[in-house]
Amino acid sequence: HKEEMLRAKENLPDEKKVTLLADFFKVFGDSTRLKIISMLRHNSLSVCCIADCLGMEQSAISHQLKVLRNNHIVKVEKQGKQSFYSLDDLHVELIYQMGLEHILEDE
Repeated sequence: HKEEMLRAKENLPDEKKVTLLADFFKVFGDSTRLKIISMLRHNSLSVCCIADCLGMEQSAISHQLKVLRNNHIVKVEKQGKQSFYSLDDLHVELIYQMGLEHILEDE
C-alpha cells in the first residue's frame, strides 16, 4: 500500500489551501445564506427584496450578505441609492447546484 499512500499524499493541497477551502465551505453551512444564494441564482435582488421574501429584518439580511461578499460568493452593484446583489460567478451556482443534486439523489 506504500505506492497508494505516497500518491495520495502527493495529491494533498498545502495546508493554507485546505484551510481556505474549509473556510469557504463553512459559509455554505448556514440555511439563511443558502436561501439567499438560491434566490440570487436567477436574478439580482436588493436587500429589501431578499428580506421581504424571507420574512426577515433587513439588518439580518445585510449581515448575511456581508459574510457572502467577504467570501466572494456574492457581489454588489450600486444603482443610485440602492444596492443589488448577485452571485459572484458561475462557480458559486455550480457548487450550490451540485450540493442540491447530491442530497436529492436518494429521493
